[in-house]
Amino acid sequence: MNGVQIRVRGQVQGVGFRPFIWRLAQGHGLVGEVLNDPEGVLIRVLSAPAGFLADIRSLAPPLARVDAVELGECRFELAPIGFTIAASAGQGAETRVTPDAATCPECRAEIAEPGRRKGYAFTNCTHCGPRFSILRGLPYDRAQTTMAPFAMCPACRAEYSDPADRRFHTQPVACPDCGPRLWFERAGAEMPGDPIAQAVADLRAGRIVAIKGLGGFHLACDARNPEALALLRSRKRRPAKPFALMAHEEALHDVAHLSDADLVALRAPAAPVVLVSGRGVLPELIAPGMTQLGVMLPYTPLHHLLLSAFDGVLVMTSGNLSGEPQVIGNDEARAKLSNFVDGFVMHDRDIARRLDDSVVRAAPPMVLRHARGRVPGTIPMPKGFEDAPQVLALGGQMKGAICLIKNGQALLSHHLGDLDDVLCLEEFHKAVADYRALFDHRADCIAVDAHPGYRATQAGQNMGLPLEGVYHHHAHLAACLAENGWPRDGGPVVGIILDGTGLGADGTIWGGELLLGEYARAERIAHLRPVALPGADRAAREPWRNLLAQLDAAELGAEADRILADKPIGLLRQAISAGLNAPLSSSAGRLFDAFAAALGFLGPQSYEGEAAVWLEALALTAPGDAQAYALGRAGAVLDPVPMWRQWLADRDAGVSAPVMAYRFHAGLARGFADRARELVESGQAQAVALSGGCFQNALLHRLTLDALAGLPVLTHRDVPANDGGLALGQALVAAARQNPGMPSHPVTG
Repeated sequence: MNGVQIRVRGQVQGVGFRPFIWRLAQGHGLVGEVLNDPEGVLIRVLSAPAGFLADIRSLAPPLARVDAVELGECRFELAPIGFTIAASAGQGAETRVTPDAATCPECRAEIAEPGRRKGYAFTNCTHCGPRFSILRGLPYDRAQTTMAPFAMCPACRAEYSDPADRRFHTQPVACPDCGPRLWFERAGAEMPGDPIAQAVADLRAGRIVAIKGLGGFHLACDARNPEALALLRSRKRRPAKPFALMAHEEALHDVAHLSDADLVALRAPAAPVVLVSGRGVLPELIAPGMTQLGVMLPYTPLHHLLLSAFDGVLVMTSGNLSGEPQVIGNDEARAKLSNFVDGFVMHDRDIARRLDDSVVRAAPPMVLRHARGRVPGTIPMPKGFEDAPQVLALGGQMKGAICLIKNGQALLSHHLGDLDDVLCLEEFHKAVADYRALFDHRADCIAVDAHPGYRATQAGQNMGLPLEGVYHHHAHLAACLAENGWPRDGGPVVGIILDGTGLGADGTIWGGELLLGEYARAERIAHLRPVALPGADRAAREPWRNLLAQLDAAELGAEADRILADKPIGLLRQAISAGLNAPLSSSAGRLFDAFAAALGFLGPQSYEGEAAVWLEALALTAPGDAQAYALGRAGAVLDPVPMWRQWLADRDAGVSAPVMAYRFHAGLARGFADRARELVESGQAQAVALSGGCFQNALLHRLTLDALAGLPVLTHRDVPANDGGLALGQALVAAARQNPGMPSHPVTG
């Protein structure tokens, strides 16, 4: 008997799609079956009315993402009776995996109300709970997750087997009788009693508690207790980097101004950390020198139970020493965290992979860290890449991430940390193997940063596959094009690429660039005037070094002598003059550092970007109508010298530091935007793309958009503008260069 086969592709496993189709088929009076297989969801029916096909897309479950609905023919050996949910079939990985999702309203109510799951920290259903963090293999079935050791009790089995139940085929389904358990531990010993109550008692007493969450351990303390905050900073060796906060929504309103856009971001299934404007009521130690706070809502039943019992705001920061990977295993936590926590909230469900919290900003919408709740989501390949080969891109040295291209989709991994750290490098290698195995990825080529000293590049060189080197800033441009679906034949785009440092096509260090190009090639049109980086890498940690180089380049050495009288500037000047460990760079990031130093932030920086974040916070307190400083122009060079001279005149005239900080931001935005506008209005470029880590700065982002008003502008929203998005750009560049005869490094300086 002939029938219709319907293939549904996308994020359709682990989201309740089969019971949804079962109910939909019942409503349309259809007979046949639905099942999971390596390519997604497969439906076989005797007939497929148009209304049924339309409902597949329009009524899909909340966590589902339907990429395609494809029709074909099938044959039934026997006439089907009714509509059934068949067992999963096949091996391999051709479909998407659902990210972990925050606890849904139904499960939140269930843990608070009388019933068998009241107070149970591992309650979940089809619409929420762990997914990627517990997954070991595909298809997504319980046996392939870290829930495999927990045999379902009869009550959970009945829910799991009932298509009408919201827990039908919910792989992590559990209850206190059969699922993971929670306990409180001190000094290696499990403590009797309620673990939530014991943790809350420690938190109220000003102690530090390690909490095993969804993608790793957090370190928690009372956000209103200055002594506890100082203790945590001391033990974690994190002197200034802001702490993330967790609280129920009502408590967050007390400490932060939450816009409608902020609330939408906070309530999303990804439950990220959202940067919001603080009310200034919490201790300064939460975010020293900052006006913004990173806040999130509780996203697991454990967090909800803990916050309900604590009734306040908690610091919830990664369970690690600063710079190291987040801890995920119980024994690992005991070994690495015991010296700086007072107690542990433990459980016995394993975490399959480390997933830090995602970090986003709601206005303008942007992702700063791509991690838990967002991975492993995919990005459709732009038009013209339908037949792209399988590419593995390995990203850069900082903010490590990898990207896989397969079946017309690009999959950007979770944040893997900075590969300067040996432990983060180990995690990087594990992640490469994990993703390749999990998604059955068989790369035709490897894309890497063109810098031979990057550890990710060296890893690619050792894989024995064709290698495509991609210059750093070209990868940034391509990542922005890809996220915006820019067609392969869409024409050249001018990219304003502002970041820290990256190897340029002329062998020097770039970072403040105007590129004209597309996926396969790009040309450097303009750039900041190169200035020495005294001490090379040390210049990124000590902003005063950049101030010295910038003032000397502007022939304001006497001013440097006065400001930096207590610094070894004589030795550095000798090194710059001799070209010793003082490479030239056009870095916008280092220009930010220099200007922050001019306004009082001499360093050292305790985390990447601290000076620039401080400068932005300062500028945000200024009136919004301050006139921009001017960048000079001489051919392809955008020269900061006029900025420095105007700054000095302002300072001597008593202009406030916030106004000078604002004028710097406005001048940088205007200088690059004016040059980009000329390229678009002359027809040389079709649009403008903004990328690079400096565009995480919301003020610079807004001022640049204002200066580009009336032009088509491409920006990052779901892919980090920083180096966390590099791998996506590398992958698209490598895919575009598969044409015969395409030069290996078509970026010109």
